[in-house]
Order: sequence, then C-alpha cells, then structure tokens
Amino acid sequence: MWRLNKVRHKAGRPGDSVEELKLKRREHEKALRQARRDRQLVSKRLLLNDDEDQSEVTMDTNSGEQDVVAVLQKLHHSGPERDTHLKALSKALRDPSAQLTFIKQENSMHLLVGLLTGSDATCRLQAVRCLHELSHSPHTSVASACLPASPYLLTYLSGQSTKFTELCLYTLGNLCPDSVVKEKLLAQGIVPALASCLENQRHNLAVVEAVGFTLSQLLQANDAAEKIIPMVLASSLPSHLLSVLTPDPKFGLGPAIECAWCIHYLTCSMKDHRVLLAQGALLQCSSLLVSLGGAVAEGNKEEGMELLICPLLRCVGNLLSSCPLTDLSAQMGDIRIVVALCALLQAFLHTQPALARESAWVLNNLTAHSRALCSALLTLNLVPGLIQLLPFSQGINTMILRVLANIAHNKKDFCVQLAHRGLLSALCATLKMADQEMVTLSMDVLFMLVVSSPQVAEEFVKQGGLLLLEAIQYNSEGEIRQRATHLLEHHLLS
Repeated sequence: MWRLNKVRHKAGRPGDSVEELKLKRREHEKALRQARRDRQLVSKRLLLNDDEDQSEVTMDTNSGEQDVVAVLQKLHHSGPERDTHLKALSKALRDPSAQLTFIKQENSMHLLVGLLTGSDATCRLQAVRCLHELSHSPHTSVASACLPASPYLLTYLSGQSTKFTELCLYTLGNLCPDSVVKEKLLAQGIVPALASCLENQRHNLAVVEAVGFTLSQLLQANDAAEKIIPMVLASSLPSHLLSVLTPDPKFGLGPAIECAWCIHYLTCSMKDHRVLLAQGALLQCSSLLVSLGGAVAEGNKEEGMELLICPLLRCVGNLLSSCPLTDLSAQMGDIRIVVALCALLQAFLHTQPALARESAWVLNNLTAHSRALCSALLTLNLVPGLIQLLPFSQGINTMILRVLANIAHNKKDFCVQLAHRGLLSALCATLKMADQEMVTLSMDVLFMLVVSSPQVAEEFVKQGGLLLLEAIQYNSEGEIRQRATHLLEHHLLS
C-alpha cells in the first residue's frame, strides 16, 4: 500500500554495494526521523550524486585540504575542464578539515558564487553541489561563510531541474539552524520563497519533501513562535502543507512525513490554532489518521508509517484544545476516528509504547470534549479492549483510565454500561496497585459508577468491594483514605 519515498540522489556502486548503500541511507533517514518522536530534532542531510562510483564514494579524504587548494587554483582559470574540477572539489569538501581550508582561501566563496550564477548549467549544478557539501559541515563557521550564496539559492527555487531545486532546498535546510544564517534568510524572504516553491512544485514529490525538511528546520528555532510562525501562517504554506496529508498511497510517505512534522511544530509552538482550524487542519489530520488506522488494523505496518502517525496524533491532540465544542463534529469527521485510535493503541502497544501512549492521549482529549465519541466507544464495543490495557504501565494505563472516566462522567447510563463490560473487576485490580495516581483515578471512576445505580453498587459489593475499601482505609493515607471512607459510609454500607 504505502511507500516511503526517499531522497533521490544516491551514489551508484557496482553489484551488491548499491543495495548496501541504499540500506545505509534508509537506516540513516529513518534514524533522523525517529528521533523526532520524543524530541524536536535539527538535523542535516547530505544528498549523494547519481553518477559516483565506488572509488569516488569511498575515497581517502586525508588529502582533502591539499586537494581543495589545488582545485581552487585550477578553477581560477577558465576552460572546458571546470566541470571536472568542480566535481573534484565537491568530493574533497566531504572532509571537515577541507571545508575549513576552503573558506580560509582568498576569494574562494566569491569564485563558487560566480560559478553558481554563471551561464553554464552544468557548472551551476556542480557549484550548488559544493555548497551542499559545505552546508553539511559540523563547523559553525562554515555556515556563515556560505551566506553570500543564500540569495541565489532562494532565487533558484523558482524554476530549475528537480535535482538542482532539491540541492538548493536541502542546502538551505542545513544552513538555517545557524542563528546568523537564519536571520539573513528570513530577511531575504525564505518563507515566501518556500511557499512559492511548494505551490509551483506541489506535484513533484521530491521537491515537496525537500521543502518540508527545510521548513521544519526553520520551525524548530527557539524564536520560531515570535519571528517565523506568524510569517508562515500569513503565507500559503499551511494550506499547501495540509494538502500533502492525503490518504492516497501513490503520494508516498516521505513528503507527508515532512509536512506533518511542519504542522506539528506549528501547533505545539502556538496557543491560538484558529488559523489552522479554519483551513481544515483538524479534519485533514484526523482523516489521514483514520486511513492509517484502518491500514494498521488490517495488519499493514509499512516501514516508516509510525513516523507519519506520530506527528498526526500530536497535531490532533493539540488542535482539539482550540476547537470550539460546537464545531467538533464537523472538524473531526465521523466516529471512525475512535476506531482508528484504538487500532493504533493495540498495534503499537508492545513495539512502540510511546506511540500507543500518544494514541491514548488523543483518545482522552476527544472523549473529554465529545459525548458522541464516548457513546461510540460503547456502541462499537471498544471499551473491553481498553479495559484490558489497564495493567500496562508507561503512562498508558493512567491515560486509558482517564478515557473511561470521561465516558462515565457524561451519563449515568454510560456508567451502567461500563460496569456491564467488566470495569468493576478491573477497578478492583487497579485499586491494589502501588501507583498512587492509578489508585486515585480508580477511586474517581469507582465513585461515578457506584452512585450511578444501586445495581452497580450491589455488584461491586458482591465482587469484594467492601473488604477492598476497608483495606484502603487502613493502609492508605490522606485523600485516598477519605474517599474510601466516604464511599463506604454514604453509598455502600448505608
């Protein structure tokens, strides 16, 4: 079904080495994206050439500094071999020491910018490749040295070949985490440039993915909420980013992953989500989650799918906080969202518990806002599956108990239905847990169930509830003991 579209420019190697390199590239890209699940991540990406052979990719870079000086001398003289010299320079610039040597050479950046803006298309491509290698440098001084090229990189986003545009975008994305470069790029109009590029190239998946990467780098800046996000919201970027979040498997996961993280960075950095809600962000994200949840329920867990599910869950959870209750049903679509969330919960419980917890968090936010969705969990018989998750730790059980509390809080009849589905016996187990938060939440839910119906209270007594509460009275402290006493004296013993 789904296919994770990766960066196109990979080095070519003879025989099995091609597959080996592809595997390493896939693992590297996956590691970069996976790190975002638990924290924001500013990362750099390096695109490899299509036409490099094995000796070129694995070349010895010990002589990189000398190579840079020698090649620069050759490039100062015009001639038909400039293309060859630029290729040699880009390879030499993979050596971090050579990168420092390059920026220290007199007029080196001026020469490279001249070739970037020249009339020879082949030299322009090789020049941007050199800049791309420099942008990947671990040395902060190199990023600032690339500033003279930044206005041209932005200009070239408006119409070049796919490979050239990708290189410009990933180069900009690698450079913009540097605070000095970021300020310059913002002043030079990187936000409208990215918006225009995404609008004009929205059917070019490689470029869309590259735009998403570059924008995500910008949005992770410490001052993004004050300086960058208002500019992004005022542009056409949000609507185009949302349009990429499509359940069409032909579109691929790669672009959707990058754009979903951009939307996530927008939602988590601002309190007022009205602009995004007005553009249908909640509906778009939840609809894609429904599609992905359906695929997961059918046993389809394509590689990289969890890297798209994670930001979508966070987007939905954050957007719910700003969505008016009167608009919730229209914004969320239909009740299939709770089916999808329960499917994701079950599917990732053992392999990706953090993702299961995110799913439970969104389910909690939904049920806190909507009686209809609480009813859907009962009607679709999803509650027994949730009750079975109460023994699990890592924050999953507390979130599930909050979901059940939301259901119980909505209607007395819901409490009776919860009791009939086995919640009373589950609460008898959770009340014995060492986790005080679980015990407190369990007391809250138990109170709502017991006071909802005499039959429920009677059933709790039959299951040994009196002895359990009496034990809590003598073995617990403070508020929990008081709650146990109140239940016994006012609702059970009476």
